[in-house]
Amino acid sequence: MEHRTLGKQGLTASAIGYGAMGISMAYGTGDEQEGMAAIQRAYDLGVTFFDTAELYGWGENEKIVGRAVAGFRDDVVIATKFGFTREYGTDSRPGHIREVVDNSLRNLGVDRIDVLYQHRVDPDVPIEDVAGAVGELVESGKVAYLGLSEAGPRTIRRAHAVHPVSVLQTEYSLFERDVEQIFPTLEELGIGFVAYSPLGRGFITGTAKPAGQYEPTDMRNTDPRWQPGNIERNLDAVAELGELAAAKGATVSQLALAWLLTRREYVVPIPGTRSARRVEENSRAAAITLTEAELAAIHDILPDGGFGARYTEGYVPTWD
Repeated sequence: MEHRTLGKQGLTASAIGYGAMGISMAYGTGDEQEGMAAIQRAYDLGVTFFDTAELYGWGENEKIVGRAVAGFRDDVVIATKFGFTREYGTDSRPGHIREVVDNSLRNLGVDRIDVLYQHRVDPDVPIEDVAGAVGELVESGKVAYLGLSEAGPRTIRRAHAVHPVSVLQTEYSLFERDVEQIFPTLEELGIGFVAYSPLGRGFITGTAKPAGQYEPTDMRNTDPRWQPGNIERNLDAVAELGELAAAKGATVSQLALAWLLTRREYVVPIPGTRSARRVEENSRAAAITLTEAELAAIHDILPDGGFGARYTEGYVPTWD
């Protein structure tokens, strides 16, 4: 699989990565063995970028990822995140960062975290203090690269001035385009971009059901895009995308991932799945080339993204 460069500090990753969150949270009951099999199949297919976080099961997801990649750890990039509290507040105090990193190293069974993200910007801790603390962890060898998640241009610049930011992670897909406004800042500073939820939290796979038909713990029961008035329009759009994909001999998921890879050469999507079969499908998207006519057709179907906000009111991160 093609590799892409993320930032100017030496970080490279497969063009398509793997997001492990769904093994442990947000999308109903997970299965550890199934998740590990999906991770290992991803590696077999050339995926070298694996994403987890302290938040995902409070260490349990990191343990699963660590066990899954143990046999090829030196061949892959492991990314994890700090910054949430168990009450879903934020805590990016330097002392807490160091505590989380030590826990994550144990959970993952590694001696170095390749990419360490601040999971969400902490309004109570200056980003300069956060970048400085991660910089010290880089100097100590516990961390290789600093990343930010859901941060805006001003925050990115302030952090980058203290310690180089290699990558920004934010939701980005055919359904969610807002982050494109930040790309000029990333290009100016030489920062890579990782797209989470690149398949619209599963909507773009063509398997969406109305809100209320998922397990009680599934976030899609409350996601605005699954609610009446939005879901119908989104289903229609996915059906149109499916026709375009079928004409190309691809699935709608592959079309959506291939589209993301055309947006910028420094964009790496990290689709998540507990299915080895889906991993195989997703990985094949890296070999798909889209023509200008096909890109124009995709734009005509979803010129401004999907219908409905990406989070319920009050939860959307504020970019600064």
